[in-house]
Amino acid sequence: MSFTWEHALSELRRRKELARELGGQRRVDRTHAQGRYTIRERIEKLSASFQEVGEFAAYDDVDATGNLLGKMPSSYVCGLATIDGRSVALGGEDFTVRGGAPQTYLDRLKGGLGGFVEDLAHEYRIPLLMFMEGIGGDVAAQAEKGHAYLVSSMSWKRSYELLSEVPVLTMVSGAAVGGTAGRTVLSHFSVMTKDSVMFAGGPPLVKRALGLDLTKYELGGSEIHTAISGAVDNLAEDEDDAMEQMRTVLSYLPQNVWEMPPRGDRSDPVDRTADELLTIIPENRRRPYKVRKMVSCIVDQDSFFEVGSNWGKSLVTGYARIDGIPVGILASNPMHLGGSLDAAAAEKQVRFVDTCSTFHLPIVYFVDVPGFMVGPDAERGNVVRWGMRAVQSLVEAEVPVVTVQVRKAYGMAVSATSSPDGLSLRIAWPSAEWGDLPVEGGVEAGFRREIEAADDPVAYRRAVEERMMELADPWRTAEAFGVEQMIDPRETRPVVAAFLNASLNAVKTKLGPQRRQWSLRP
Repeated sequence: MSFTWEHALSELRRRKELARELGGQRRVDRTHAQGRYTIRERIEKLSASFQEVGEFAAYDDVDATGNLLGKMPSSYVCGLATIDGRSVALGGEDFTVRGGAPQTYLDRLKGGLGGFVEDLAHEYRIPLLMFMEGIGGDVAAQAEKGHAYLVSSMSWKRSYELLSEVPVLTMVSGAAVGGTAGRTVLSHFSVMTKDSVMFAGGPPLVKRALGLDLTKYELGGSEIHTAISGAVDNLAEDEDDAMEQMRTVLSYLPQNVWEMPPRGDRSDPVDRTADELLTIIPENRRRPYKVRKMVSCIVDQDSFFEVGSNWGKSLVTGYARIDGIPVGILASNPMHLGGSLDAAAAEKQVRFVDTCSTFHLPIVYFVDVPGFMVGPDAERGNVVRWGMRAVQSLVEAEVPVVTVQVRKAYGMAVSATSSPDGLSLRIAWPSAEWGDLPVEGGVEAGFRREIEAADDPVAYRRAVEERMMELADPWRTAEAFGVEQMIDPRETRPVVAAFLNASLNAVKTKLGPQRRQWSLRP
């Protein structure tokens, strides 16, 4: 028939309606019954505007024997979005269509495991945000292709390149399996809702391979990945909470590595003193304290956002602002393992410092670390290797590091809190103490034979400890310029702010990809 605008626009409307039906009303209703949004609803809630790409991509839906059932829209929705006035590449699997399986039926992938949405982020140098809910693989794909394809034919190159170029944020709601799970962790920040699951292979595969009969939550529930494996950074109550966390993290990060992070509100007085610090930090050096409360006193009001709170608990990490400058915060947590750096905390530091260095966020590190964690569990957990990786993370960081010595700083773990090879400013509070070993344990290790041979071992040990404590007086180190400055804790905010402001010019000279590529650091 001859062309008419009426017919052409009618066909356009029909295809738009088909795309918005997703996998059909029955599957959409089931998604809603499970307390989840569809992919289009997620995009609408997160983005102020959305220019979809590939809206009319579709495939022939057939049954297991190859009989045609009809047309179905693609299992991926993606495009250019706006979040808080910023352009981002945004996409996600549509679980109502073949469980969000990869789009092997298309000439070009739309996203998820490579594809258009990742190319968009790369070419336009804009952040990439992805909703992850998919089965990761699909046996039906080989029926469409006419052969089984070798998975190594799939390129992950773009996914890894993006980690050194733009912020990549991922959210899991529902199930992320196989390749979808793998793509989730290739990110700078990840969050999953508490009712979600993630695994390399699901319960049926585990039962067949290992004979283990597990529920999907026992195998890869959100508590496992946010509190035990550490594969996902944060836990969210629901999808709205998860999307708000993504929006918050994005606010601290630049559009790409060629730009500076956006400076925030500066209404909190930079010269504000934190008198409450003198009550937060106990005078009794053996008593722990609430480190998050301490951090919140120093940074801009209500600006601290924690990352990874349920995993690697002896180290607190998160984003904040000081005089509006986005910074990465690390702080020893004496409420867990006494603040000792175990393998999990060290890995957590590596990942977080890499992100800060990649996106030009200065680091402020509050130190109260008695050393690497010791004991059989720590050794089996590879604490030494991971601990040295944590040291490496700061040695290689190409951003200013301001270290605040709060209390303890003993052993090799202290090397993971600052880098003497760069202009890392080390500030100490009068409550600080440091050395190769804590005096009590160090005296026992270094003078055991003398103590045992003494007429009064208890009195001799006490005398040695008193002498060592006198030599460990932090003022002696300050006099020797072994630490750059000793300050009143209440003056920490203005002192740190002054150096951060002065450092911005140096940071700007290093815009662009770092000398060392961002990595997962196995």
